[in-house]
Amino acid sequence: MHVLAFKNFLQSKTVIASLVLVLLTGAVSIIIGQQFLAKKEKAIEAIHEFQHDHIGRNIKYFSTDMGLLMYYLRFALINKPDKLAAISVGQRDVNPAMQAVNIRGLEAQKYDTDLNNPATLASGNLDLGFVIIYLFPLLIISFTFNLLSEEKEAGTWSLVAVQSGSSLKFLLHKLAVRAVVVYALLAILLAAAAIVLAIPVNAQFAGICIISVLYIAFWFVLGLLVSSLNKSSAFNALLFVALWVTLTILLPASVNNYVANKYPVPEALSTIVKQRDGYHMKWDTDKQQTMTKFYAHYPQFATYRLPEKSFSWLWYYAMQQLGDDEAASDAARMKAKLNQRDKASNLAAVFIPTMHTQLQLNAIAGTGMANHLQFLDSTSSFHEKLRLKFYPAIFEASPAPAGDLKKIRPEYFSTATQVQWPKALLPLLLPTGLLFGIGIFKLRKVV
Repeated sequence: MHVLAFKNFLQSKTVIASLVLVLLTGAVSIIIGQQFLAKKEKAIEAIHEFQHDHIGRNIKYFSTDMGLLMYYLRFALINKPDKLAAISVGQRDVNPAMQAVNIRGLEAQKYDTDLNNPATLASGNLDLGFVIIYLFPLLIISFTFNLLSEEKEAGTWSLVAVQSGSSLKFLLHKLAVRAVVVYALLAILLAAAAIVLAIPVNAQFAGICIISVLYIAFWFVLGLLVSSLNKSSAFNALLFVALWVTLTILLPASVNNYVANKYPVPEALSTIVKQRDGYHMKWDTDKQQTMTKFYAHYPQFATYRLPEKSFSWLWYYAMQQLGDDEAASDAARMKAKLNQRDKASNLAAVFIPTMHTQLQLNAIAGTGMANHLQFLDSTSSFHEKLRLKFYPAIFEASPAPAGDLKKIRPEYFSTATQVQWPKALLPLLLPTGLLFGIGIFKLRKVV
């Protein structure tokens, strides 16, 4: 590939300005990703300090009453983001990265999240994934919309056709020059991200790089196909922009709207209502009915019996448990629908390269819906473990084991994200290869 071809392409001030603009935007996105990780790290440090102080302060006042102490104590489970989350924030700005739960009713606690500015959430995150998915295609559009039409409109195509050994080869050469420049920009940004964010070079990072390369190849092939229509530059530009709007905004938004309406989640409200009603109504229910149901759920605690007349923490925590039990069916339906939404979105994304790329980046970075659902399951298991650990001491009215409680530290949820290579790559490889073949076939007829 001749150096002169690169010099001719890069001598345009518009080309240089476009490259610099995307480069600067990519640099800003990396800094934003770094700030995102720093914010989460700071919050994790704060929750460690908070839990230590929180436990110590409550032990000071309630150490003689284990039931009352455990009413107040909260214990943290942390879903620490991977370094790759800085590249593709995904849903990590909406879904909680930490859960501080007590051993009372779980369903009222599980979906607590941070307060966020809705305007910020609506505009999304300027992460590197955004730059790759939305801005790189615009850069490719500006470089390829007039690949063939420029020569014809300038009156140089006849000369090119005579002097070049192959008109098709000449066009592919022009496309290759632009592709090398764009891929060089992508390589710079990915390398900078790996260095600045201290991302380990492993299979996950390789997956993000390869998916990005294939996604950009799809847009270059789309440029080749648009050129093969043999239309004017103005027509090509309008068609390309229409394709960009359709693929990056219209189709993903339509899928999201369809999935939300196909799988509505009224259980999100009914779960909380049933959990709270299930608990509060037990104050007016015969205590033995409550205890019978509790013993059915936890037969290992059937040896603990209620005192005749005095208040009992056994009965109180039994009421809390039954609140969760009565909301269990709605909670299960909500979880099933969220899983259905995730599966439906991924299935639709197989036919939409932009959406597929976004979901795959999120999946690899651990910032998608699947990761959040796994974290919610882990929260349920964590909460159950706390109950089983502290129930005996509460029911026996034992004094609080201050030394042991002060040693408790926040726990971490972790799940290894694996790149499912066929699933990740084929939805990009197949349409790219198909469109390339169609584009070459049509170009042979017009050049």
